[in-house]
Amino acid sequence: MDSVKPKPEELKDLSIESLGERTIPSPIEKDGSLYEEDGNGVLVYSQWDQVQPFLKKEKPPMFETAGPRSRLYFDPAKTTCGIITCGGLCPGLNDVIRTVTLSLQWQYGVKKIWGFRYGYNGLSAAPFAEPKLLSADIVDGLQHDGGTILGSSRGGQTPGEMVEALLKYNINILFTIGGDGTFAGAMDIADEVKKRRLPISVVGIPKTIDNDIYCAETSFGFSTAVEEARKAIYSAHSEAKAAWNGIGLVKLMGRDSGFIAVNASLANSDVNICLIPEVRFSLEGENGLFSVLEKRLNRKHHAVIVAAEGAGQRHMSEGPERKKDASGNIKHKDIGLFLKDKIAAHFKSKNIPVSIKHIDPSYIIRSGPANAFDSTYCLMLGRYAVHAGMAGKTNMFVGYWNHQFTHVPLHVAVHKRKKVNPHGDMWQTVLETTEPVS
Repeated sequence: MDSVKPKPEELKDLSIESLGERTIPSPIEKDGSLYEEDGNGVLVYSQWDQVQPFLKKEKPPMFETAGPRSRLYFDPAKTTCGIITCGGLCPGLNDVIRTVTLSLQWQYGVKKIWGFRYGYNGLSAAPFAEPKLLSADIVDGLQHDGGTILGSSRGGQTPGEMVEALLKYNINILFTIGGDGTFAGAMDIADEVKKRRLPISVVGIPKTIDNDIYCAETSFGFSTAVEEARKAIYSAHSEAKAAWNGIGLVKLMGRDSGFIAVNASLANSDVNICLIPEVRFSLEGENGLFSVLEKRLNRKHHAVIVAAEGAGQRHMSEGPERKKDASGNIKHKDIGLFLKDKIAAHFKSKNIPVSIKHIDPSYIIRSGPANAFDSTYCLMLGRYAVHAGMAGKTNMFVGYWNHQFTHVPLHVAVHKRKKVNPHGDMWQTVLETTEPVS
């Protein structure tokens, strides 16, 4: 597997919470073949050796299958929905906002949809800006724009004040678009709603270019990030080849998971050294970065290095305790600038001339529009999220697993991040097509 597979003990409870009995006939009925039943599931494990141990004692772990239900919990004519985008920017945010809005209005006939501004701050007691009503006219053409029409921010609000905001605007379904930090906030909201016994559904839609949401094969924005990262690598390769002992150093996003660096390196094939958070590496020593890079320059006189932002943080761990951002993530130091300085100092000490070009395309990548794959994927995620919310599903997010859309409890995503499997086929392919550093 390309990512570390979930352990059975982490998947003991994959049941999806529901607000109650569904009594409202769905308005999107056609021939009945569109509907999914709650008993249907998508197997977590797809290989026989993984499934076999469960067959003698219980059902194998399964995610509930996503899709429209024949009967709804919410009456569309009386339903008010809210949409919120949180965390860093990501290609496809506007696509999802557009799809959720249009699906609610056109498929179900929901008349009032509020877009809360600047992330969870929009649900605070004193928001930066008041929410805006969304409609087909407001979201027309939105899929062509990067960023988010609603703005974004990170954390800081209490569950109590956010639920009060939902009550103020009579929200029945809240769609939260974000990563694991956003989902942690969404889970807190859902728990507070449950304590108060309120009929409010909370549905998550997975967003992160890092592709690190647990138990989701991919999150929207990732495909675009890999595609755009290739352009930066092309530039780094051109710069490196144009100079004697030229080094193109590209820092890509990937706080704790190196999926962008791995996939972009394989897609480009001009990368000579790939560094990710999941695999430790040394600077010194026979197989350390400096030695491997020096051998490469002796042979070819140019090299391209790709480093995920979370790679090699142990080399910069000296000093005071790391600060955290508003989402609770440890703030990493800049591995790109660190490596640039260290590599320059190493070769200077050996009187070997080098020309280092450091490229960091992170904010250019995350703020652009989605590519064709992500646009399609966003549309599907948005539709399935609307189906789940109208059916009264809550405290869950829409995932994608074994080529099918699924319902996954939020606590699964908040539990841990998905990471590259250092023993998987994809990383082994990286090692075979680049210069291994250890």
